[in-house]
Amino acid sequence: MKEERKNKKENSKSVIVVILLSILLIVVAFVIALNNVGVLKLDDLKVPTKKQKAELNYTQTTNTNKDGIYITDVSDIVEEVMPSIVAITSKTLVKSGMFGPFSNQEQYSEGAGSGIIVSKTDDELLILTNNHVVEGAEELSVQFVNEKSVDATIKGTSERKDVAVIAVKLSNLDNETIESIKIATLGDSKALKVGNGIIAIGNALGYGQSVTTGVVSAINREVTIDNNTTRMIQIDAAINGGNSGGALLNSSGEVVGINSAKYSSAAISSSASIEGMGFAIPISDVKDLITSLMNGEEDKSDGTIGVEGYMITQDISESYGMPIGFYISKIIENSGADKAGLEIGNIITGIDGEKVGNFNDLRDVIYSKKKGDKVKLTISYPSGRSYKEKEVEVTLS
Repeated sequence: MKEERKNKKENSKSVIVVILLSILLIVVAFVIALNNVGVLKLDDLKVPTKKQKAELNYTQTTNTNKDGIYITDVSDIVEEVMPSIVAITSKTLVKSGMFGPFSNQEQYSEGAGSGIIVSKTDDELLILTNNHVVEGAEELSVQFVNEKSVDATIKGTSERKDVAVIAVKLSNLDNETIESIKIATLGDSKALKVGNGIIAIGNALGYGQSVTTGVVSAINREVTIDNNTTRMIQIDAAINGGNSGGALLNSSGEVVGINSAKYSSAAISSSASIEGMGFAIPISDVKDLITSLMNGEEDKSDGTIGVEGYMITQDISESYGMPIGFYISKIIENSGADKAGLEIGNIITGIDGEKVGNFNDLRDVIYSKKKGDKVKLTISYPSGRSYKEKEVEVTLS
């Protein structure tokens, strides 16, 4: 009797297992059928994975375009690339310079610039622009090719390279905007030659996206602003206010530079760019920096001693009996110079064993290092009516 009951239980379990397997097979077949007719997309059923890292989209081609010097019809290229270009509006809080009861009044100043969509993660759209476009901004707004605008935040910046990456949350974009935009393809700026045709796209003067064309006038042109010397692509296409952060394209529609109205105007004149001369940051020179900024990594390329001052030239040296070198007129608080005990009035006459005869001698060594690196400075300091020397090690901050 017991044996019979035991057999019945085992038979019941077998029947239950068979029924469950049959139900599972029916469900799987039903899901597959729904997927085949497009009602259910299995690809949309995502399993949580590791957070996506932002990456740049590089060209896969190695062809060199030799179709003449000037690009005469750029409509197809512009139509293809324009969805990856954005207009950026910034609001910066400034104080009024007026006197009397209205002095020191705070108000917002609005600025215009451009940007290039360079990457997308699971939750963000990443846009490349110039640092000076977003520097000090309290608010940022991005307008896409379909003229819809959303708020943006700064992801990372490099003041020395004048490069910045800003981010827009994908959750703030509607389907129409997502479908209308594209990720830009980056080219190789090192492959550019003088005379190559180029296209510049940007939000000129804040009026909206516009296009100018021309040729590469020079490569590796050194341009200096605020004691910052940068190697730029010189072009004869017009670069005006608002163009900053826009795309410089080669004849294949690949981004080979970041247009800069700052260098196109301030480097030459005080207000507007000189006719027939514009500048762009070579994309190949900053690609690693862009990737770091996109992924929220610290930019260590802006290492500095932490001093301000001016050069003691040969003429000044002979007139005042001072050593040739960089005279320190200000020391930044908590900087490497401050922590190393440098003082106002010290003169940097050498760095890492090399003489400092001009500002470039000092700059070139610092630019070759990163934050946290150490440099050995030769310092001349006043002692009575003469100068003495000492060696000081400074950590770049």
